[in-house]
Amino acid sequence: MENVSFAYLESIGKSKIWQAYADNFAGEEIMQEGFNPNSGYVYIALENGISICSLLGGNVEFLVSEHENGEELFFDSYQELEKYLNPED
Repeated sequence: MENVSFAYLESIGKSKIWQAYADNFAGEEIMQEGFNPNSGYVYIALENGISICSLLGGNVEFLVSEHENGEELFFDSYQELEKYLNPED
């Protein structure tokens, strides 16, 4: 991409994560929305422990942090996240 500003990419990412929220988590309590300058991700952190993320306007990813070991698990789709959260289904 030529001459694309960071603010533009951040805005694209925000639009994608808000759309993913509307499509999959509407009504779920939002704990925080923001930008992580260390990772470059824009995100929405939900009260249920799931974060919806986008790196520099890229595709949406769903993040789950395992509290027991601190491991962060990224899922490329909501369907993958559902399989992880509900393995018996």
